[in-house]
Amino acid sequence: MTRRIASTELRLGMYIQKLGGSWMKHPFLRGSFLLTNPDDIKSILEAGIEDVWIDEEKGQAIQESDSITPSIHATAEESSDTQNVTQQTAEDKKSVVQSSMEDDIKRARKLFNDAKPQVLAMYKDARLGKAIDPHTTLPLVNEIDLMVQRNSAAILSVARLKTHDDYTYMHSLAVCALMISLARQLNMDEEQIKLAGVGGLMHDLGKSLMPLEVLNKPGKLSDAEYDIMKKHPAAGAKLLENSGAAPEVVDIALHHHEKINGLGYPNRLQGNEISLFSRMAAICDVYDAVTSERAYKQAWDPAGTIREMAKWEGHFDKQLFNAFVKMVGIYPVGSLVRLTTQRLAVVIEPGLTSLVKPKVKVFFSLRSKAPIQIQVVDLALPSCKETIDGPEDPAKWNFKQLEQLWQ
Repeated sequence: MTRRIASTELRLGMYIQKLGGSWMKHPFLRGSFLLTNPDDIKSILEAGIEDVWIDEEKGQAIQESDSITPSIHATAEESSDTQNVTQQTAEDKKSVVQSSMEDDIKRARKLFNDAKPQVLAMYKDARLGKAIDPHTTLPLVNEIDLMVQRNSAAILSVARLKTHDDYTYMHSLAVCALMISLARQLNMDEEQIKLAGVGGLMHDLGKSLMPLEVLNKPGKLSDAEYDIMKKHPAAGAKLLENSGAAPEVVDIALHHHEKINGLGYPNRLQGNEISLFSRMAAICDVYDAVTSERAYKQAWDPAGTIREMAKWEGHFDKQLFNAFVKMVGIYPVGSLVRLTTQRLAVVIEPGLTSLVKPKVKVFFSLRSKAPIQIQVVDLALPSCKETIDGPEDPAKWNFKQLEQLWQ
């Protein structure tokens, strides 16, 4: 059984399955190992790694009454002595507080910033005709998976924030995170979750082989240019197949633009002719694309996007789309909403008990048409009488720096 614990609860004999810190920053060459050296615990703490996943079948299990760790303040000499281990007090346990949404948004930002060079290099190598090893993406996919498990709302909301210059790499990371989150919503096994993540990360690799003048065009594509871009799924699938990628990953690259009604491309597949992974990718790809700002269009509001996508008859698998909505929420983080008290608010955290009762930050009065003192309201509290009246289009109001209210 795999279990997430605070790094302060580590003790010798535990088997570390995953480290919650960045794989690009932690001091270990391996991600899974049996904890036999007290210095390793000290290194984990000093690296700022707050969470770890332990496998209780391969090593010691954590017990509520037996939470033993080497003292954080031990000297190097004391740490090297396996006998010099102190029991953590109840007061120490209470000091380990769960991270806030704000903290997790910062973590997600850092993760994407650290990952940027790897994704850019992958696209550059593909354009230069170099072989792409899909297995090299697994550490990054694992890192994104850990963040999804920690706080999916944080990483999915940060993934929507893109500029024109970083759209390609951020879109790949965003679809990877969405695919992993959806796979977990569907209770897929760990192997399938990893395949979904790798497929999401590499689904658009074929775009690296498209003409730069078309790929980087700042405005809307002409019909002829669009026909050229429609070749990217087949190009990406061929590249991945030649690189030894898993068949499921190749399939995602080839068929993520297919539609349930058979009007997609490149093979006009319909219904269950489209694989489960590709039906998932179709939803994740479109959601991230339309909620992202491009040179030729404004980003759609996430809550409005959910409602619009629900209207596209024949485009998506309905059951998968319903699972997707449960995953991101009817009112995802960052959505501008109108309250029944005639005030505008931004969703800052998903509701724990209801999709329609998130935590919001109120900042504007519709009655006075003026800003008001910012107030955080948890709509799920029994004492709260306010509810959401519906989503509001940010473009209608032209608010400046709206994103700062939820970041």
